Amino acid sequence: ILGSFNEAVRDVALQELTKQGYKVIVSDLYAMNFRASTTREDIIGDLKNPELFQYGEESMAAWKEGRLSDDIVAEQRKVEEAEFVIFQFPLYWFSVPAIMKGWMDRVLTQGFAFSLQKLYDKGALKDKKAMLSFTTGAMQTMFRPDGINGDINVTLWPLQNGVLHFCGFQVLAPQIFWGPAHCPPTVRAAMLQGWQTRLQGLVAEKPLTFAPSDLFDLTVKGGFMLLPEARAEQESQPYGLSTGHHLGKLLPPDNQIKAQPADDKETENS
Repeated sequence: ILGSFNEAVRDVALQELTKQGYKVIVSDLYAMNFRASTTREDIIGDLKNPELFQYGEESMAAWKEGRLSDDIVAEQRKVEEAEFVIFQFPLYWFSVPAIMKGWMDRVLTQGFAFSLQKLYDKGALKDKKAMLSFTTGAMQTMFRPDGINGDINVTLWPLQNGVLHFCGFQVLAPQIFWGPAHCPPTVRAAMLQGWQTRLQGLVAEKPLTFAPSDLFDLTVKGGFMLLPEARAEQESQPYGLSTGHHLGKLLPPDNQIKAQPADDKETENS
């Protein structure tokens, strides 16, 4: 949005990454008037099953046959060409704004971004990196485990694991700008400077750690459940595998907001 703090954050990334020699392409969804809803209009030509419109099946078939609408294809081309994708947004209702959710729903189609055989660390986009960069209306303490909003790691799990990592992205720690609307100009300027500094070393950052798919029985018969030997190995561990795979244990500290130290062997599983 013109004149917003999110626009300023985007501009810092655009300028810094361009200075580093990267070609940066911006999809300004509001300026593009990007359509958020998944509809029949996303499919060019006849449906595979005109009696019952199932968006997932029809969009996958259309992707295979080159029959997706032009706006979806254009965004998929951008993803294909990208080494790294940054999602810049204000946090709405503990998630992304509707227009960005619509981008995820329409662009990350089955076949293009994932399949039953290509999920998580074996996902279709596993050679690319992605991260969330967002502003909040809340102060940081509100998103602590004992804060009124609850643990930010839990808030981020559906987006970072259920969308980005699900498609194979190597997910970098999020860039969170806490309550910029309630901060004085000097603090907002410091936030932007901190973002610029981080961008200068972003290429060397390690991704967040997620449970490796090899620990699961990846068959319908096996229910995609944790393998018995993996479960037995975890019994002696003080923490769960990840924020979502807690196994009834304490959540691994800051699993969704900080990469594990380089000397931690578990980062090999990320």
